Amino acid sequence: MNFRSAFAHLRRRRWIVIGAAAGAALAATAIVVVTVVVPATASSSDETIPTTAIASLETLDKSISTSGTLTPLVNEQVSFAVSGTVTKVSVAEGDTVEKGDTLATVDTISLDAALLQAKADLASAQAKLSDSYDESDGSTADLAQIAANAAAVEVAEAAVEDAEDAVDDATLTAPAAGVITSVGVEVGDAVGSAAGGATTAAFTIVGTDAWAVDVTVGEADVALIEVGDQVELATDDGVAFFGVVSEVGILPSTDTGAAAYPVSIDVTGTAEGLFDGISVTAEIIYERRTDVLTGASAAITTDGETSTVTVITADGAQVVTPVEVGETVGTLTEIVSGIVEGDEVLVAAFTPGEGNAGTTEGVTRDFGPGAGGTGTVGERPDFGGQAPGQ
Repeated sequence: MNFRSAFAHLRRRRWIVIGAAAGAALAATAIVVVTVVVPATASSSDETIPTTAIASLETLDKSISTSGTLTPLVNEQVSFAVSGTVTKVSVAEGDTVEKGDTLATVDTISLDAALLQAKADLASAQAKLSDSYDESDGSTADLAQIAANAAAVEVAEAAVEDAEDAVDDATLTAPAAGVITSVGVEVGDAVGSAAGGATTAAFTIVGTDAWAVDVTVGEADVALIEVGDQVELATDDGVAFFGVVSEVGILPSTDTGAAAYPVSIDVTGTAEGLFDGISVTAEIIYERRTDVLTGASAAITTDGETSTVTVITADGAQVVTPVEVGETVGTLTEIVSGIVEGDEVLVAAFTPGEGNAGTTEGVTRDFGPGAGGTGTVGERPDFGGQAPGQ
């Protein structure tokens, strides 16, 4: 069980607790079940079995919940820029390519001929320019002819460059790394602008190492979000990954009857099991508070405006202590004053009945060394970007 699923019933904008054991920015959480089992042989007595927890410093996040669709940042439709007949297709659907890899080639007969003609035209233009210099007597007419011939040389040079580029374009290469998801040509096909040439993309390349998520948020939430805010993401099948807000839209859509503002999220780091078009949930963290003193909510008793906890002293004595409380997060409550980090507080006490087995179960927090109960604490990888509130 992860922290988010444990508190899924909380309202959409809520506090999220991140375990202080992993640090303020890279926090870890754990939900553990503390079980006290009383043996069946226990007799009726005044004996009580206490459950305690240790007050600790935590990181508290405020977030906005939304959902969206995963899309690759690289999604290239690649086609030939020249006309010709396909002579070779070097890749197939599902192949992985790197930037610059050859995808396919077309014949270069007409392209080579065009290049030779362009070079011949350039040579002719250069000869005319040279003759005009030799024959000029400095008259206005001769100077004008020189200028015209010089311009013709420039045009011819540009034509040669274009023809050379066209020959290079006969080999179609990958503009980016990714996976070939579609191949629209085969050997013998006519492509390019020539009559009868293919008009659909020859290849589609989708990147697998750079992703984005597009989501929408309501009017009340959009003002809370900024570029650089960290985001916790998850797929429907439980793959967790992270991102940062890359863009916050200022123009809403009203297709659903309410204003919905677009927010773009860039996925950070690497994650397995991501595919184009899958649905993901997003927790956009817009506020972060670090080193917040917290205690188990079950340890706090409130009577009117007064809240107290029962502190267990070093000699085992129980001392009722007034506390000032702040935000409550599921099983945790912020302690503003009254106790300090490391104080042990009573969460519950159980008195077994005579001649039967008694069991007390409760969900509590793994407060680190010295706390009651154990649990597995998961690590949160580096989000990338600046942590909110830091």
